Amino acid sequence: MYRQHFGLQEHPFSLTPDTQFYFNSQSHREVLSTLLLALRHSEGFIKIVGEVGTGKTLLSRKLLASLGENYITAYIPNPFLTPDELKWFLAEEIGIAYSPEIPSYQLLKDINLRLVELAQQKRQVVLIVDEAQAMPRETIEALRLLTNLETEKSKLLQVVLFGQPELDELLDRPDLRQLKQRIVFSEYLQTIPRGSLPDYLAYRLSSAGYRGASLFSYSATSLLYKASGGVPRLINVMAHKAMLAAYGQAANRVNRSHMVRAITDTAESRSLGRWLARRDYWLWPMLAASAAAAIVLAPGLLGGM
Repeated sequence: MYRQHFGLQEHPFSLTPDTQFYFNSQSHREVLSTLLLALRHSEGFIKIVGEVGTGKTLLSRKLLASLGENYITAYIPNPFLTPDELKWFLAEEIGIAYSPEIPSYQLLKDINLRLVELAQQKRQVVLIVDEAQAMPRETIEALRLLTNLETEKSKLLQVVLFGQPELDELLDRPDLRQLKQRIVFSEYLQTIPRGSLPDYLAYRLSSAGYRGASLFSYSATSLLYKASGGVPRLINVMAHKAMLAAYGQAANRVNRSHMVRAITDTAESRSLGRWLARRDYWLWPMLAASAAAAIVLAPGLLGGM
């Protein structure tokens, strides 16, 4: 699509959690530093909460990439597991051969012995749970019991919980107070600040191979922040659509009119989009032809994200 037009090697605003495009904003930097410090000191539970689209999954991938060889990591992208499935998942990740005949109590004993063995080898085991707010209550309790495994000096298993604000609501339940008390560090992942948005856009573009002048105009960037609220996922969606609209006009820069088109086409910003459409109704005759060309060149992209 527009990659050749803008001199790009990759799509700069893809929604896949690629650490190549990890932007080290102040909030992300502080949270990552807290994570690394806590894991280095063998703390038990660590909780990271952020709204939808703030980059929790990308941050978890960055954390995995930042840990040294002395860490053994187990990453759970979908925590909707039964307690037994959780234990088998951990067992496989730390090198225990799967056997359905092993009873639950024996499996727990095997996990404990293996964790002790790894600790003697100076290996730390870290379990990272994404979307932790979706974990069933029984499985959360099983996870708490797993963290009871410890030596006199340190925990044998460290757990990092990434979740939406609903995770805090879940942990406020009286029957989960024991787990909540074990959370040593708790951080809240913030959105991209207004002043950092130009740097965010420039970093993503540069990481994708862009070497030209500033691609997004000041007015386009201002509209993008108003429409996205600084949420990285929404920024990426609308920046991509705005670039597609600019490509349809054979423009070398994303301006306000292109961003209006992107915002209007994005459901999460539809109220702002309708207001912009009424205010900028004079833009639409000019945009009609370019939008049609973009749709012909990339059917479904403008309306299907």
